[in-house]
Amino acid sequence: MEWIDFSLWFLIALTALCLLRVILGPTVADRVVAIDIMGIIVVGICVVLAIRTGRSFLIDIGIAWIILSFIGTLTMAKYLERRKLNE
Repeated sequence: MEWIDFSLWFLIALTALCLLRVILGPTVADRVVAIDIMGIIVVGICVVLAIRTGRSFLIDIGIAWIILSFIGTLTMAKYLERRKLNE
């Protein structure tokens, strides 16, 4: 069980580093990439917690999170290109 605890703390530390990049990022694109990576890390945290607790609904939460993260990334990319969302 100690590798699960280690991986959970490691993912939390990576989330903190991504949050630091969101706050200090020099450009908007850097902030968007950091938010996208944070979404991926949160899914990893959901998976680790699902393994640790044995509750499979956390996997469903992770899948929903990654779908919403993907849609948000696409929307932000369109916004940064100064295009309309229906193009």
